[in-house]
Amino acid sequence: MIQFILQKLQQYLRRYQRRSWQKQGAQIAADCLFEEEVALRITPSFFTSKPGKIVLQNGTKLSKGCVLDCFGGEITLGCNVFLGPYCVLYGHGNIRIGNDCLIAMGCKIIAGNHTIPAPDALIRLQPDVPKPITIGNDVWLGADVKVLAGVTIGNGCIVGAGSVVTNDLPPYSIAVGSPAKVIKHR
Repeated sequence: MIQFILQKLQQYLRRYQRRSWQKQGAQIAADCLFEEEVALRITPSFFTSKPGKIVLQNGTKLSKGCVLDCFGGEITLGCNVFLGPYCVLYGHGNIRIGNDCLIAMGCKIIAGNHTIPAPDALIRLQPDVPKPITIGNDVWLGADVKVLAGVTIGNGCIVGAGSVVTNDLPPYSIAVGSPAKVIKHR
């Protein structure tokens, strides 16, 4: 009986959280699933008051501990995208993930960087340099992959666990390493 009550309470809290995100401006398809401790932050940039935007299309699933933070940019996840536990997406410069993608646990997708100041200026006070990230359809990012600002990953790519993607990857390539290098094609 207690287990049943806890399940009903969790369902209620998730519905409340979804409505709260939608009131902030997130566009969330009705069949999206969220596990516990997911954070959607539709925050403006630190340096402008431009609001962010999050769009989650049909069949998207965000696992435990995922964080999507706009920082004034836009984050769009296509249909049937899976984000594994503890993925982090920072959308300063916009992130677009296509349909049917598998983003494994611990991945970091960061669409911005800091400017490099002169030695007499504080790094933390420098504005962001937003650069878009585009991930095509049917892409698989292995566990703990990092995708850095300005990168395009083509349709059908596979990126090996622990890789750091610093340059564009052509469609249907398989890439590994830090920085990620194409080792073969599908």
